[in-house]
Amino acid sequence: MTSKIVVTVAAPVDVVWDALRDKEKIRHWHGWEYEGAEGGLDEEIDQIYFTHVVEDGTTLRLGNGDVFAVEPVEGGARITLTRAPLGADPDWDAYYDDVTEGWITFLHQLRFAVERHPDEPRHTLFYSGTAPIAGLGIPKQPAGTAYELELFRQELKGEVWYTTDHQTGLTVDAWGNGLLIVSHIPPGEQKPDGASMAILSIYGDIDRDDLDARWQSGWAQLG
Repeated sequence: MTSKIVVTVAAPVDVVWDALRDKEKIRHWHGWEYEGAEGGLDEEIDQIYFTHVVEDGTTLRLGNGDVFAVEPVEGGARITLTRAPLGADPDWDAYYDDVTEGWITFLHQLRFAVERHPDEPRHTLFYSGTAPIAGLGIPKQPAGTAYELELFRQELKGEVWYTTDHQTGLTVDAWGNGLLIVSHIPPGEQKPDGASMAILSIYGDIDRDDLDARWQSGWAQLG
């Protein structure tokens, strides 16, 4: 089994390729900010994008066998991520779908960073759990649809950035034209309780501590 993820970015190929190869620019879209016992986001970026990788033009093969290809299309550049086949690394087989979902999130964050905040650093907040997120009232509408909703004592408005089977991305005017991505994987064999996640990307002079306090409280109540 091999999965492909395709995202089109409204920017030239060289700009998109630079977002994939410039370490500081990767911080603008990959994952979220964190620090752990074995390092944080910077170490993760080094391991994924600069360790045992092979570049060929605008193609990048990662050490785990995943391959990025960036090519010109009308209106911009298309990124195609071809996952290594299931079974290529048995130690990671149990997490194969999780990694695929993660790449979907990160490539849409890349598109957002390049199109809306080129060269601008972000701050992030991350939340995870198992509770369904249907109660959040997140709209499942086509990309580009305007929305307004109240979420954890804050009025949010913007537009739908993208939707997939398990994820929704929303731009958020109140976060410096930020981005909210939420996802929920229903219960299954690998995850009997399901899995939920939210990543908040915020820009400018936003009170992150206040935002985090409201989200910590609201997210805990989902369960």
